[in-house]
Amino acid sequence: MNWSPSRRRALQGIGAAALTAAAGCVSATATPRSSDEDETEQERSGAATDTPLEDWLADANGYDGTPRRYGPGSRPRIAVGEPLDDGLAFAPPVIEVPPETVVHWDWTGHGGQHNVVALDGTFDSGRTNAQPGTGYHYYFDEPGEHRYVSEPHRSDGMKGAVLVREPPKTGYPSVDDWVVDASNFDGTVVDETGVDAATIRVGAPGNGGRFAFAPPVLKVSTGTTVRWRWTEPATPHSVQFPEHDVGTDAVFTEPGVHLSHTFHEPGTYRYACGPHRSLGMKGALIVE
Repeated sequence: MNWSPSRRRALQGIGAAALTAAAGCVSATATPRSSDEDETEQERSGAATDTPLEDWLADANGYDGTPRRYGPGSRPRIAVGEPLDDGLAFAPPVIEVPPETVVHWDWTGHGGQHNVVALDGTFDSGRTNAQPGTGYHYYFDEPGEHRYVSEPHRSDGMKGAVLVREPPKTGYPSVDDWVVDASNFDGTVVDETGVDAATIRVGAPGNGGRFAFAPPVLKVSTGTTVRWRWTEPATPHSVQFPEHDVGTDAVFTEPGVHLSHTFHEPGTYRYACGPHRSLGMKGALIVE
């Protein structure tokens, strides 16, 4: 589908209320911003965009310091008004997407009035809305960094960011497509060719907890024995190869090696943790 500027922003409310302008929210109790509020917001926005991103996100509810990365062709969805112990949040609060990605925001109905407003003016859902089922989406076509807030709850930490970046690449397209959403993947291929045995840690830090394989991409020679070692503290994980008869569906929690396999055939072996695949807990093995 070809996108034009007029299609880049759209807001839809699900319910009896009818849609108004594409940039505005629909709610019987919606309150438009006054000119004074707009001026104050512009002043705040200028100060916020001069602050380093991580400093600005330091008080963002629900942010653990790791953006949630999405690959090409994905359509990320962000919950608006996710209840947390420390307040309301965007969930996930920070995402990283490639150019030409459509990002959707979905109102949960929690916390009253919300909107989605970029501090750099790139996108703006308009008036605040409290209706669950309200949605807004925006097409990001170019690289950039976009901080945004829900204006009624900004001072309470309800803010986030969309980071539009080219995804990391290893030079192996099938690998890149597979591990792009693993937060600890940076395009590096750890080369352990020529060794008899190699080890991959299961449950390494990443993806919002201990939900990563380390290294996420490993290259070995044919005849190498690869061991998957569960880390301490242990978390329930498995190692599943959807395209090869390797791995195990069993979930282990105890630290130690629970899977070992000698790879005699060259190829690309992609795997994931069954319980945490949706979080980005994926890895790839290149055998040459």
